Amino acid sequence: MLRRLVTPTVLAAGLATGMVTAVAVPAAADTQIEPPQTQDIVAELENDGVFVDPSIDVIPDADEAALEAASAGADTPVYYVVLPSEAATSEAGVNALMEPVMAEVGDGAYGVLGGSDHFYVTSPNLDDTEAIREIALNEGVNPIDTLAAVPEAVRTSETASETPAGGGGSALVLLAVLVLVAAAGGWYVYNSRKKREAEKAKQLQEIKQMATEDVVRLGEDVARLEIDLSAVDDATREDYSRAMDSYDQAKSLLDTIQEPEQVKMVTGALEDGRYYMTATRARMNGDPVPARRGPCFFNPQHGPSSEDVTWAPPGGSPRSVTACPVCAQAVRTGGQPDVRMVEVDGERRPYYDAGPAYSPYAGGYFGMNMMSGMFMGMMMGSMMGSMMGGGMMGAGEDMGDGGDLGGGDFGDGGGDFGDFGGFDF
Repeated sequence: MLRRLVTPTVLAAGLATGMVTAVAVPAAADTQIEPPQTQDIVAELENDGVFVDPSIDVIPDADEAALEAASAGADTPVYYVVLPSEAATSEAGVNALMEPVMAEVGDGAYGVLGGSDHFYVTSPNLDDTEAIREIALNEGVNPIDTLAAVPEAVRTSETASETPAGGGGSALVLLAVLVLVAAAGGWYVYNSRKKREAEKAKQLQEIKQMATEDVVRLGEDVARLEIDLSAVDDATREDYSRAMDSYDQAKSLLDTIQEPEQVKMVTGALEDGRYYMTATRARMNGDPVPARRGPCFFNPQHGPSSEDVTWAPPGGSPRSVTACPVCAQAVRTGGQPDVRMVEVDGERRPYYDAGPAYSPYAGGYFGMNMMSGMFMGMMMGSMMGSMMGGGMMGAGEDMGDGGDLGGGDFGDGGGDFGDFGGFDF
């Protein structure tokens, strides 16, 4: 008999305060996501214990290998199913998909990840799947950790649910066993907490350094603009004042960051400042003020984008991304755009492939909905070892004031970017 699925909730416990969020919804509202075929899922689960929907084409091999190892090492059979957000948005939908799969694969715990904000645990034979899910959420600092924690969560749940039988002669033995179990559990929880705290501190240091570099760059841009406020019109004065205010706000917020996900407030202010600097220069040069668009995808330090270009990450599918004029020209001519690089564990890599801790950084610039989709696909490891951050599960809510990345309308804030080309899955 199929046990009750845990009702999906926002994955906020131990993961991300604001998001890993729902994968960006395709731009065409009527686009239907075809669920995977039962036999395709069954074949993958029986082979290595892990099924990743084919539309999710940029998950690092190391992440999938980690899940395969967790499945292989589990005492109780554990299987993982990673689906697009749109394919696992309801308990009924996951029930309908997983019931025939479990009927063929057999007993065990099935961890189902839908996009980045729907996490289910279901089983044809285990009773307390809700307890298993909660334990996994508490132990995981990011989606991969959460899925990989399911085997230990099953063991913990089974230990807690056992009711030892025995007479008076076994009471002392039972008490000793319970004391040992409690001590071991306390040690495990303590060490897990210390690991999470150390990882979060490391992520915070790295992401604050990155945000600091961006704040300094905007400050230098503001300082280079020689402007006599008494000699310009009101509109120019207002845009320049907004740019200055945004810079001051970003600098002030930077000093208050205590959690990796809080960096999105800093980069959101920086995005405002860069746009208003662009508007100020346009007014001073007598040019039309450009429509507000998302920043250059390749390097948000470049400021607002001017157009969309078709680009493919290494090993990925082509997709449409925003680009400043210089980066757009580089892509069109087959060159390399000036990508924002960061250092992660002593290695330089693009910010969009640097791990889920950088999800909030990008989310402040581009909007969390869009970034959840991109980071789910490109960072599900270090991500998803964490686009929205310090763990990437979270709410699929609009983190900006509106806007559309593909179309160039960026509104007044971070923006809900909807479709982001090949990053949607």
